[in-house]
Amino acid sequence: MADDPQMPQPIGPGTTPGPTAVVPQRDPEAAVPGAEITSHYRHCFGCGADHPCGLHMQVFAGPDLTLRATLEVGPMHQGAPGLAHGGLLTAAIDEALGALNWLLMAPAVTARLETNFVRPVPVGADLVLDARIVGVDGRKVYTAAVGRLGQEGPVAVTASALFIQVPIGHFRAHGRSDEVTAAIAAGDAGPRLEMNP
Repeated sequence: MADDPQMPQPIGPGTTPGPTAVVPQRDPEAAVPGAEITSHYRHCFGCGADHPCGLHMQVFAGPDLTLRATLEVGPMHQGAPGLAHGGLLTAAIDEALGALNWLLMAPAVTARLETNFVRPVPVGADLVLDARIVGVDGRKVYTAAVGRLGQEGPVAVTASALFIQVPIGHFRAHGRSDEVTAAIAAGDAGPRLEMNP
């Protein structure tokens, strides 16, 4: 784990890798730096283009095990007048941190997510999230993110999460089978079927 204060760092004990964790290599089949990490499901609330009231986030692969995601905060995202809802921001953070698993090309689900809100995020702002994988220990994937108001703006949020890698059968077993079947038949199973049902 890097000690660079500009890099996202874990913020809590439940999302901090232990001494046996390693930082793995990026999967050779992962998106190249600068490429968009496409939606894993077009109806996903976080990244799906076809979700009628979703976040419609844009996510781009960075170098090594990093990415940059952007949320355009609009009026439909507000909690207090003119300010983004904290729960909605947490959903955006979860989406960005979850997308890091595409760099390992291994499906994973959120087990724990910790978020610190540093300053309000106003409607009309772009929340820019820089995220990275900070360690992997068996099936556990540890991640961290920093969200700024604009690319070079002040820090608005910091977060870290623990994801657990799961077999693809997890989604087939727990999802609604008719929707999983329809997504596969329509070719809406993301970049690689083994990663997403």
